[in-house]
Amino acid sequence: MKIWLRSLLFNLAFWLLTLILGLISLPLLFGPRQLLLPLMRFYATMNTTLLRWTCGIHVRVEGRENLPAGGAMIVAAKHQSAFDTFIWFGLLPDVAYVMKQELLWVPVWGWFARKTRQIAVDRSAGSAALRHLVKAGKAVAAEGRQIVIFPEGTRVAPGLQGVIQPGIAALASATGLAVIPVATDSGYCWGRRAFRKRPGTIRIVVRPALPPGLPRAVMVARLAAAIELGPVQPEGSAAGEEAVDKPVESGAERLRR
Repeated sequence: MKIWLRSLLFNLAFWLLTLILGLISLPLLFGPRQLLLPLMRFYATMNTTLLRWTCGIHVRVEGRENLPAGGAMIVAAKHQSAFDTFIWFGLLPDVAYVMKQELLWVPVWGWFARKTRQIAVDRSAGSAALRHLVKAGKAVAAEGRQIVIFPEGTRVAPGLQGVIQPGIAALASATGLAVIPVATDSGYCWGRRAFRKRPGTIRIVVRPALPPGLPRAVMVARLAAAIELGPVQPEGSAAGEEAVDKPVESGAERLRR
């Protein structure tokens, strides 16, 4: 019951923050895009603070030295939770997320996504979606911004491994940028479409960059391994499904139920 109440408090605060911050910042939509960058960083920082205060969820970033201080780059991150969709606004200076096009139609949030030129992709458009991703990615890279892409294309539950989609290889080839793999276990604390938020520590592990020019098969294989934190099961396996409700346990730190 305590976890349920703390989760209720966070969910209310999260949506109120999103709505109120969005509404009072509407005038910024009429100015340069850069005016919104501090707002996005503040939004990410406030959400992580709310998680800590209300749910006892802490965030630990490992391997920061593998992130360049700025400039164009591709961050290919494991995606387990809605948490992953805002945290990079606080970790990188000028982020463009690759996201599904439907999110542009979310009131308030979608308006800011359009203004900040996030990369919205129609996942039902097939090869046209891939061409759009490449074109938009090259434009973002030319501006010196950072591209954050979830290479498996969707959220994958903890303990499971999805399939690397073709977009990441096409993006890396077209831009000539190194790919920085990132592993996370955010889904243990904040599950997919889960109301309850479990106390613990979310790890974000930034791996060394995969250099540009790698053969596609080599890059995909190395990326698939690098975005995982531990042993995994193919998506849909029974062992992986059981792992969704189990806390991460390591010698140094254990998530509390």
